[in-house]
Amino acid sequence: MRRSPFSATPLSVAIRRALAVSLGGTLCVVPFAALAQEEAVNMGTTVVTATALKVDTPDVETPRAISTVSAEELEGRGVNKYDETFQYRSGVVSQPYGNDNNADWFFLRGFSAEGATYQDGLRLFRTGGYFWWMSEPFGFERVDLLKGPASILYGEAPPGGMINGISKRPTREPQGTLQVEAGNHDHRQVGVDVSGPVGQRDDVRYRLVGLYRDGEGELNGSEKERYYFAPSLAVDVSDDTTVTFLASVQKDQGVPTTGFFPALGTLEDSPFGKIDPATNFGQPDYDRLDQRQIAIGYELEHQINDTWEFQQNARYTHLDLELRNVYPNSYVTPPRSISRGIIDRDGQYDAFNIDNRLIARTYTENTENTLLVGAGYQELNLNYTNRDSFRTLGDGSSFFTNIDTVDLYNPDYSAFTAPDTGDPTEHNVDRRQVGLYVQNQLRIADQWVLLAGARYDNVDSSDDFSDTTGSSSEGYDDEHLSVTAGAMYLGENGVSPYVSYSESFTPVAGIGPDGASYEPLEGRQFEAGVKIAPLEVDGYLTIAAFDVEENNTLISTSAPVQEQVGKRRSQGVEIEGVGYLTDELKLIAAYTYTDARYDVSDALQDERVPLVPRHMASAWLDYDMSRTLAGLSVGAGVRYIGETVPSADSTIEQNVPSTTLYDAMASYRINDSWTAQVNVNNLTDEEYVSGCDFYCYYGASRSVVGSLKYSW
Repeated sequence: MRRSPFSATPLSVAIRRALAVSLGGTLCVVPFAALAQEEAVNMGTTVVTATALKVDTPDVETPRAISTVSAEELEGRGVNKYDETFQYRSGVVSQPYGNDNNADWFFLRGFSAEGATYQDGLRLFRTGGYFWWMSEPFGFERVDLLKGPASILYGEAPPGGMINGISKRPTREPQGTLQVEAGNHDHRQVGVDVSGPVGQRDDVRYRLVGLYRDGEGELNGSEKERYYFAPSLAVDVSDDTTVTFLASVQKDQGVPTTGFFPALGTLEDSPFGKIDPATNFGQPDYDRLDQRQIAIGYELEHQINDTWEFQQNARYTHLDLELRNVYPNSYVTPPRSISRGIIDRDGQYDAFNIDNRLIARTYTENTENTLLVGAGYQELNLNYTNRDSFRTLGDGSSFFTNIDTVDLYNPDYSAFTAPDTGDPTEHNVDRRQVGLYVQNQLRIADQWVLLAGARYDNVDSSDDFSDTTGSSSEGYDDEHLSVTAGAMYLGENGVSPYVSYSESFTPVAGIGPDGASYEPLEGRQFEAGVKIAPLEVDGYLTIAAFDVEENNTLISTSAPVQEQVGKRRSQGVEIEGVGYLTDELKLIAAYTYTDARYDVSDALQDERVPLVPRHMASAWLDYDMSRTLAGLSVGAGVRYIGETVPSADSTIEQNVPSTTLYDAMASYRINDSWTAQVNVNNLTDEEYVSGCDFYCYYGASRSVVGSLKYSW
């Protein structure tokens, strides 16, 4: 007999925990906090954001699914790593590769988000395999997530969505915070955040944000130390013009995690038992991470007249990386050994972004129209030396070199000899993107919102590489037109249904079997949903159904090189709500159903995407206990991560089982200045596999962090 989908299974229990309360609290939900890209604008229970449309627009009038996490929530949940930000939001797979201290990992609506990270509306480049800009959550006022394709406003982008961190900015009122943390895994952290007017002037404001963090990683011998400093200055040049200067300096150094494990001994039973999740198959006394980042930019706002406004933001970034990391292969050498390779990269990149926008707002008796016309430019110059085990040589050939083998259950680091991987390959990568876009929002009779837009992009990229065997080059020169459209009905009762269509494109380097360059990957999304935010209550609930498809996916066929004849598709439903069930009890709840599939080869079509669960659910409750004990508040959360599959073309035959994790928090406000807090993530120290593709990855172990904060 077919079992009901809500029978007593781990999934049904998690859904009931995360959704029953959420749906019961539909009429008592809380508004988004601080969504505007420059500064939050609250109008009763309506909050304005610029991430979705690049124009300050109430979220309830935006026909797209959006999530946001404020700095207050990040602090309340004890988030110290960027990819923990959306663990209590829908549509996001967080840390699918485990707790990696050298990268932040997200999947958005079933698609990798490697090229989807932005800060203040400008791209943060992650390229060259390992030259990834690392974001520090302590430096953000909030983090916005726009779900689905975003090429209409941001150009080249993956189809799953984009993540936009909003930097902390100067405040008009003086304020300050000093915070000290300590916890297991030798976690230590000191953070300071000071802001206010410069002297007695109202037209010049500053902010200084700084942090030091040190701690061990999940694997034996791994560790990381971070220094972060972000000054900013806002100047009111006139009543109509404001310039905000933003900068940051960050240094990360330590021993990177190497969280790659074979399926045998982790997901699959082994005659030798289970591999300890803390086992390091790297070489702790040899591995090294040294990454330095600098960012300098500004944001300009100028009100030309009552109709027109000009906005411009620009940023220069520099990243310098030295990474040396031994890693295991995905297969076991009988009976209990595994071979290893090496990643060895040394290089730097310089990048520049600028975006210009003209905004015209016009009104009639029954309409409000907002026209956006913009132009953007991005440039990246990356130079690095590659001494990896796997390399493409200057003559176009490739090779892989095993450097040694280690025991799976007792690796002997003392037997290691530094490898000689031969002459290095030198890479010189140049990438440029120019985009022109137009978008129009029309509001009719305070009931209808109509949205339409288009963008033209030209993107060219080259990777020139050489060594003693010769030189070669790969690249692309593509142009693309992206469009978007949407419609929304604003119900007087706060129930607002909507539909939307959006597109994305991602260029691909290489040449197909026909001798022609690959076409860009093209994504499109249909979305329909409803946003519920009654004016008389405090909150929101969003229900969205989506269908995202990416064409031109590369697959393996009988041809000697990959062909662009594949598809990747993700369909699903998301439910997300935030709200006060009582004056003291606040709920954050989410549920996601995702059916993500892709073509792998001629023989493997329409296979489930690895690492992406069909079902995810979460709920977080905050309870203010001040009526019982002044100053005390507690919080608790549950996260359900459903079953996933390994890569269809791997040798792993077993699915990754579901898991349920619990988090907790207790905060005590000692007086107006001092607050003590304890956060525990993975409360029961659940040992679980977070996912498998060709490798398997262990999820984060229990984290216990205590903090003491002084505010003024």
